[in-house]
Amino acid sequence: MNDINDIWIPLADRFYRVAYHLLESREDAEDAVQELYLKILSSGKDLSSVQNPAAYGITLLKNICIDRIRRRKVRMTVQIEEYMMSDASGPEKSAVDKDRLGRLMEEIGRLPERQAVVLRMRTLEGLEYEEIAKRTGLSQINVRVLTSMARKTLKKRMEK
Repeated sequence: MNDINDIWIPLADRFYRVAYHLLESREDAEDAVQELYLKILSSGKDLSSVQNPAAYGITLLKNICIDRIRRRKVRMTVQIEEYMMSDASGPEKSAVDKDRLGRLMEEIGRLPERQAVVLRMRTLEGLEYEEIAKRTGLSQINVRVLTSMARKTLKKRMEK
C-alpha cells in the first residue's frame, strides 16, 4: 500500500493530462484515470516489480482510452441509425434513400472525433451550443466552428 501512496498517487495529474488529451472531455478523462487505478489495484500484480510506473500506467491508460473511444463511436453510430430510421416513411422508403443513409453513416464515422460528437449533440440530440460547450468543455465558438466544419465536410462528401 505504501507503493500506491508514494509512487502511483503522485502520477495522477500526469495520467489525467494524457487521458484528457486522448478523450477531450474532463469527465471521461477523470473516469479513465479512476478505471486505471481500479485496474492497477485489482490486478494482484506486485506493483514494486514495475520498473517504470509512469510508462506502465500510461500504457494501460491509453488502452483504456482507446476502448472508451471505440465504445463512444459504436454508441454514436447506433443512435444516429435509430434516429434516421425513425423518420422512415415505411415500406415505400426507396433503396436509394437506404443507400444514402448508409453512406451518410459511413461518412459521419470518418469525421474527426470532436466534429462527430458535436454534430451528433447538435443535430440529433437537439442541444443548444451552450449545453454542448458545457458537456464537452469546449467554448461555444469552437462548438459552432466544429459543427459547421462537420456539416460542410459531410455535404462535400455526399455530393460526390
